[in-house]
Amino acid sequence: MITWRAAGLIGAGAVLVAVVGLIAGSAVSAPWLWIGAGFIVLAVAAACVVDFIAAASPKMLRMSRAGDQSLWLGDSGEVTLLLQNRSNRVLNGQVRDAWVPSAGASPTLQEVRIEPGRAVAITTQLTPTRRGDRPAVRVMVRSFGPFRLAYRQTGRRTADRLTPDWRVRVYPAFRSRRLLPEKLSRLRIMDGSVVTRGRGQGTEFDTLREYVLGDDVRSIDWRGSARRSDVVVRTWRPERDRRLVCVLDTGRTSAARIGDEPRLDAAMDAALLLASVAARADDRVDLLAVDTAIRASVTNVEKRTLLFRLVTAMAPLEPALVETDFGLVAGEVLRRERKRALVVLFTALEPGALGEGLLPVLPQLAARHKVIVAAVHDPELARMARVGPDASAADVYTAAAAQRALAERDRVAAALRHHGVEVVDAPADEFASRLTDHYLALKHAGRL
Repeated sequence: MITWRAAGLIGAGAVLVAVVGLIAGSAVSAPWLWIGAGFIVLAVAAACVVDFIAAASPKMLRMSRAGDQSLWLGDSGEVTLLLQNRSNRVLNGQVRDAWVPSAGASPTLQEVRIEPGRAVAITTQLTPTRRGDRPAVRVMVRSFGPFRLAYRQTGRRTADRLTPDWRVRVYPAFRSRRLLPEKLSRLRIMDGSVVTRGRGQGTEFDTLREYVLGDDVRSIDWRGSARRSDVVVRTWRPERDRRLVCVLDTGRTSAARIGDEPRLDAAMDAALLLASVAARADDRVDLLAVDTAIRASVTNVEKRTLLFRLVTAMAPLEPALVETDFGLVAGEVLRRERKRALVVLFTALEPGALGEGLLPVLPQLAARHKVIVAAVHDPELARMARVGPDASAADVYTAAAAQRALAERDRVAAALRHHGVEVVDAPADEFASRLTDHYLALKHAGRL
């Protein structure tokens, strides 16, 4: 392969011959000009051959990688490519480290100079724009000769053989993480209020402590007082070690974009905040992602590794353009959870999906577990339903369609509540917060 420099030299030689011909005029015949031009072409061609032979072979490179293997969506990381020259020639060239476009790799083309037997590291910065596994595609190396007139380049098969396998797992953007301190503070306040008021619905025994003025005499533990020769009272805390099952609907409704992200991503964000608070409340959290098959499952995980396991399972999930099998959802939850649990189903309030799929199996599921249907709605729909005084006919028809969609959503929510299911329907920017608040309210009232 030759570079643009060879063509430039030939062009410069042609211009030189033309200038000489104009200056010399009739003193120099045309054949001599053609001979001069041919000599220049042959000289440049010979130089290109010598340059090509002198270039180090890129096949003699050994490649390895190091760096980040996981990132949060929206964050940046670095991956280092180590190139070792195993030939006896200096390699002067360019390295193109190609990734999938959604990996946000920069820069993709870098100049390198590698002495024989030495190694050089080049760094690529990644700023992913999508979650999931973002793989490195191919490393192409172009090795130039001393004059940079010709080069050697790895072919596709050679490049695939030399390229080290590397992929970066991009976790969902946990944007609601900023709300976690507030929710944990509410949880601590709730724990304190239960201990202060004494035993009530949904509480369990915690510890014994000495009686102080103002304590309810009904909380006195007479047997414990007799053993200690002092008056002690029982303290209570909210029920713990309950089961929370987050079910992500990855069917076609999860592909709808709410604002600038799919409904599935908003559900993941809310599920992560809910799971983080529930784990701090000493409840056990499981995860299921289902459409026509089980796409992800996390169960019986320790509290310290819960968040990592959840984001690892969520990262590769993508919406499937199929109708969700809610019979499979109900059957899987009933099979896994023998004891009463709080089941949070992240889906959409659509009559077609829920009316034909969920409602027939809902009584069986709600009879054993507490069920919450958590749905994200698009504020744009409410805006479209409003009609101004100067609206056109098209605006009126659009508003009528939007109002009908809103009415159908309300009808589905009413049908769910009729079966004892609680519904959390909120816009994307408030969805995670409202769902977690609903969980805390249920826990405070002892309804888990």
